[in-house]
Amino acid sequence: MKCVVTMWTWVGLVAVAPAVLGAQAQGALKIAFVHSQTILEQTPGYAAAESTLSKEGQGIRDSLQRMQQQWDSTMRAFDQQSLALSSAAKQAKQRDLQAMQQRLQQRQNDMQTRFQQREQELLQPIQARVIGIVQGIRAEANYALIFDMDGQNSSVFLAVDPSLDVTNKVIERLKQSK
Repeated sequence: MKCVVTMWTWVGLVAVAPAVLGAQAQGALKIAFVHSQTILEQTPGYAAAESTLSKEGQGIRDSLQRMQQQWDSTMRAFDQQSLALSSAAKQAKQRDLQAMQQRLQQRQNDMQTRFQQREQELLQPIQARVIGIVQGIRAEANYALIFDMDGQNSSVFLAVDPSLDVTNKVIERLKQSK
């Protein structure tokens, strides 16, 4: 999920950059913030998407664990047999093992890529809806910036006025837009 929050941060910053420049030119800089994780947890469809991703992720982890166990077993067998093998046979077996390791690595990469695509497929519509609402609130209230306090760089803010938190307003709009 961190990639989702980070993406929101970048999308938000890019989307509001023109407003910041305009607000600075006028001398007034209105800002607000949200807690994206709180918003996501209360967004219709998010819990189902998370549940689906959790189940699919567990399936992938189980498959990867089986692959690792198979690899470990193959390596133990090779270690036991290697003393009895000729130099040529040992080299041939090592090449086979190296090819097997490369296939396993490729399979792991493929599984990870498919999971990331699935995550994007399930979460992108939810993110787009939330970002649209946040952008609408920003425009209505003439905020130059709306920060995500749950983002990677949220630790930069040491103290924030709670009255600038528009998280609940976003959640209300999400519920109204069902």
